[in-house]
Amino acid sequence: MDISFDVIGKNMIITMEKELDHHNAEIVRNAADKYIYTNKITNIIFDFKKTIFMDSSGIGVILGRYKMVSTLGGKISVVNVRPEVERILLLSGLYKLIKKYESLEEALENENV
Repeated sequence: MDISFDVIGKNMIITMEKELDHHNAEIVRNAADKYIYTNKITNIIFDFKKTIFMDSSGIGVILGRYKMVSTLGGKISVVNVRPEVERILLLSGLYKLIKKYESLEEALENENV
């Protein structure tokens, strides 16, 4: 499993692996939720620089984390989105709820996360 979770203050950066699908969505969901509760995370940045495939389970992971952190006044952002994942995010309408940045640095700077 090539997924990393980095905590900076109340912010978590989740660097995804090559695929975010039904095979690993539950693992990501459970680990992210644990970090959110134990570190009092309010903002999450999903880094998709390695991700070449995402299905509806991935959308569910993002949407579920959005619901969790938005009740705490937090935000969800995505960075380094490759064309394969971009299509899914656009078609799903997630960009109405989350922001996209070209890089992690840009997300941190603009969102003050």
